[in-house]
Amino acid sequence: MKQAITTVLFDLDGTIIDTNELIIESVLHALEGVVPEGFSREHIIPKMGLPLAMQMQIFTGRDEVEELTKKYRAYNLQRHDEMVTLFPGVAEAVPKLKAAGLKLGIVTTKMRETSVHALKLLGIFDDMDVIVALDDVQNAKPHPEPVRKAMDALGADPRRTVMLGDSAVDIESARQAGAIPVGVAWSLKGSEALREAGAEVVIESMDELLTLCGIEAEPR
Repeated sequence: MKQAITTVLFDLDGTIIDTNELIIESVLHALEGVVPEGFSREHIIPKMGLPLAMQMQIFTGRDEVEELTKKYRAYNLQRHDEMVTLFPGVAEAVPKLKAAGLKLGIVTTKMRETSVHALKLLGIFDDMDVIVALDDVQNAKPHPEPVRKAMDALGADPRRTVMLGDSAVDIESARQAGAIPVGVAWSLKGSEALREAGAEVVIESMDELLTLCGIEAEPR
């Protein structure tokens, strides 16, 4: 990183909020009786991070998937609060970044209402200066629009902005927007997939993000 980081944008699901099992269960529930027997988490994981409707179209080969997305969202909402948690180190790192004067934001393919609910539930909503959700943009990640929109809202310099994500769509959106793409090693897709997508760095822990931003992590 040639210049000091001033802004950190976070993807939500799979990056700072562990919704992995909730998402997988919700997809399997929505597609029960629709996809061939043997359809499993191994089919779902590579597509996680894409907008829900697009995932459903890929999994079913159908153009019209509104009923499936409704079924997914109903199940997801029902199980959400009992199944979601912050990934290790997030609750400690986010306030430290904020206290150090960095601008923080969320850039997600999740809908705004559920994004805000999750952030409030897990206690980090007030730390975020901007939220760009699926219903705030014309073009979802991997298009650069969501990352650009967040940076514009914050008056952020792309060359001093980190976009942290767990999937290739996060990395690609950041890259095209001119931000610094950083992956997380706890991604279900694996570190190598993120590096291949163009991640400049893949962090092993949230402490590494603090270091990247010039903030010393407290000794454990």
